[in-house]
Amino acid sequence: MITKRKLELLAPAKDKKTAITAIESGADAVYIGSPKFGARQAVGNSLEDIKEVVDYAHKFYVKVHVTINTILTEEELLQAVDLINKLYEIGVDAIIVQDMGILKLAVENKLPPIPIHASTQCDTRTLQKAEFFKKLGVSRIILARELSVEQIREICDAVSAKDDEDAVEVETFIHGALCVSYSGQCYMSHYIGGRSANRGECAQACRKKYTLVDEDGNIIAKDKHLLSLKDFNASRHIEELAKAGVKSFKIEGRLKDENYVKNVVLYYRNLLDKCGRKSSSGQVFADFEPDVNKSFNRGFTEYFLKKREKCFNFDTPKAVGEKIGTVTRVGRDFFEIKTKIQLNNQDGLCFMLGGHLEGCLVNRTDKNRVFPNKMSGIKVGTEIFRNNDIQFEKQLTNSKIKRRIGVEINFRDNVITAIDDNKNSAEVEVGFSEIPKNHEKMKENFIKQMEKTGDSDFFARNVRICSDLPFIPVSEINELRRSLLEKLMEERLKNYKREFQKPLQYAEFPQKELDYRANIHNSQAKEFYEQCGSKVCEMSAESGSHPDELMRTKHCLKFAFDMCKSPKKLYLIDEKGKKYPLIFDCKNCEMVLRT
Repeated sequence: MITKRKLELLAPAKDKKTAITAIESGADAVYIGSPKFGARQAVGNSLEDIKEVVDYAHKFYVKVHVTINTILTEEELLQAVDLINKLYEIGVDAIIVQDMGILKLAVENKLPPIPIHASTQCDTRTLQKAEFFKKLGVSRIILARELSVEQIREICDAVSAKDDEDAVEVETFIHGALCVSYSGQCYMSHYIGGRSANRGECAQACRKKYTLVDEDGNIIAKDKHLLSLKDFNASRHIEELAKAGVKSFKIEGRLKDENYVKNVVLYYRNLLDKCGRKSSSGQVFADFEPDVNKSFNRGFTEYFLKKREKCFNFDTPKAVGEKIGTVTRVGRDFFEIKTKIQLNNQDGLCFMLGGHLEGCLVNRTDKNRVFPNKMSGIKVGTEIFRNNDIQFEKQLTNSKIKRRIGVEINFRDNVITAIDDNKNSAEVEVGFSEIPKNHEKMKENFIKQMEKTGDSDFFARNVRICSDLPFIPVSEINELRRSLLEKLMEERLKNYKREFQKPLQYAEFPQKELDYRANIHNSQAKEFYEQCGSKVCEMSAESGSHPDELMRTKHCLKFAFDMCKSPKKLYLIDEKGKKYPLIFDCKNCEMVLRT
């Protein structure tokens, strides 16, 4: 163990069932979409479902964060206040926000004291921006994905030192899909079709095909997914991030299914347990070995955590999965491949053909010979990947993974006491006095039945008998156990420590003039920035401003094609023939896609 700090594994949930799966798999917190105003508009949830998630989560001292992280109109801001009040009433632990109008209302004490987390959509990628949010007083800052471990450490040292009474928590992403643009700074989807990423409607223009040309019309790459990134995987750096001061380790994926969440959450639970104490309660009993390579991914990248790398997958934005090997021989209805991986009937395989991803299913295998349902395009030298391991998926689907809270059960002087891992306790009295004919048999029955916690949320770590037992029928032991554990859960929930947002106050914003990139969509947000000493020169792109920058990204096409020293201007051309100039800020290693 490298730190005594409590660390939080934060898991995504598209709905109630996925949230409960994440909790069972070891998440310390889950984040889920509210009925409105979430950056994944397609996965909103009713207040009733969120309440069920909260009630279930709090049994394990797991927190529930709700996303309200779009920019809002004047009317929506009023609706958001009503929604935030309702979320607070049902016990939600935090809200994730982007719109500064919400922060202005918080400063003015017009919101309940629910902890506020500054969304990654707030584009916090500098020390100055992080320090601003600290002075403002939010509970947590969610950092941009593009930062290195050293940059994250610098920010943590400045804003989350444990001896600082004004310290704020730092959250960073560790796994999942990557936006090519700095989050909150992508206007491409809105520009080409009116679907704003800042309003939860992203059309994922970054996953489309483009052609790269130079100023002379020379084609550098044709019909490739030039803005499509691999998926993030920071598993090799969890310990470093924990040492750097990160509080919360976030998995992306509010559109992902239960199997994905189950596999990825347990994988990182196992890693994080080696680095510090978990911030929730309970032990996960799993019946499978997690492997993130077997869940949806576009290939993995560590992005910029340690060094600049080629983090893209120009061939396809679809799931590629794990590499099986290269085809060595092709027959009429089979191919041979040298691999150590066991293939199964109905596994999904894929390979590149003519610039696009092709797929097939395994009908059967014979040693290194594979008989697929179709052979089209497979030849000697083709690299084969498996993007659906059917047996692993079945194992996940059928998994009985369960989270339970350890409890010590003691019998003394006709009182049974239960003490859980968080030192909560409950007791029941035994209303029997008959002396058993066989003391040893009675002790054996008592221990055996008390250990049968069944489908409850507890498991017995130990059952101790500290004084003579009376005769108790087995059915009565079972009833005593049921009553005891019910009382213990009531006590756990009563002792759940809810955190509250401290008062916010205006602070000086590091930029003195703001344009559309500040995403100011309502008058309250405008007044917020003005109170923070900034002049608002332009409202949001969604308000009618015309952005000249559609994306600003650390992914650089000059770097990708080894053209860093080339003086030539470059352009992207989309599938409709629209041409976009590329500007390169080499000092900051950034690329800008312009209108």
